[in-house]
Amino acid sequence: MKGYPAFDSPRQKWSSQQASGYKSTMTVFCDFDGPIVDVSQRYYSTYRQGLKTIEAIAQSQGDRLDLVRLTQGQFWEMKRDRIADREIASQSGLPEQYIPVFLRQVQEIVNQPNLLEQDTLQPGVRWALSRLHSRGAKLVLVTLRHQSQVKEILHNTGLAKLFADIYGTRDRHAAYQNYAQLKTDLLAEAVAKYSQSDLSRCWMVGDTEADILAGQALKIPTIGLTCGIRSAWYLQQFHPDKIQADLLSAVQSMIGCAELVSA
Repeated sequence: MKGYPAFDSPRQKWSSQQASGYKSTMTVFCDFDGPIVDVSQRYYSTYRQGLKTIEAIAQSQGDRLDLVRLTQGQFWEMKRDRIADREIASQSGLPEQYIPVFLRQVQEIVNQPNLLEQDTLQPGVRWALSRLHSRGAKLVLVTLRHQSQVKEILHNTGLAKLFADIYGTRDRHAAYQNYAQLKTDLLAEAVAKYSQSDLSRCWMVGDTEADILAGQALKIPTIGLTCGIRSAWYLQQFHPDKIQADLLSAVQSMIGCAELVSA
């Protein structure tokens, strides 16, 4: 995997000796894409490759397309405001007859290894996770990403030891489609194992409406992050308990709440 710095900062390492002085006060269920991994470059590259493929198909049929390729900033802003992929394709100059082909192409290639290598860790993630872990919090990943992909990335980055468990899917396309009911089912399974009693000491942290809706369905406090694929404006419509810029900010907020409760 490219883009993952080595896990070698003494400040960010965690040891069982450090954690022994803390009582476990919370369980954090966390999404993967967005809060932990930045997928923006992969999604943009997928969009660009999809347009290139459709352009070649059109030329082979004698059609010349007048495409308007969005910049990465324009593309990501539209994704964050939940603009449909069909509308993004239309605004990129694709005629109606080519849009379904483009949408299928994007879904087919988004998980190809050469594109997956473009994912990178979000800034501050190592320190955020280590800080939670050092305070005895249980960290459980609940993600629509294929479970094998998540395990590989966590192993390669040295982060696997910080998580109690991983709840993922076996559907390579689930993360791209962002199925809210599937996320709710996965979270329910994780909650049944790791937090059956005091849900007020739990958090669901994610960057999409699926994360917020899943947490709300199970009556778990939710934190929406704006570092991923949804904007603050969009997340506000689902009324999470908190909206934070990134995982590090969310961790600081969760620890602050835990200290208030225990005071």
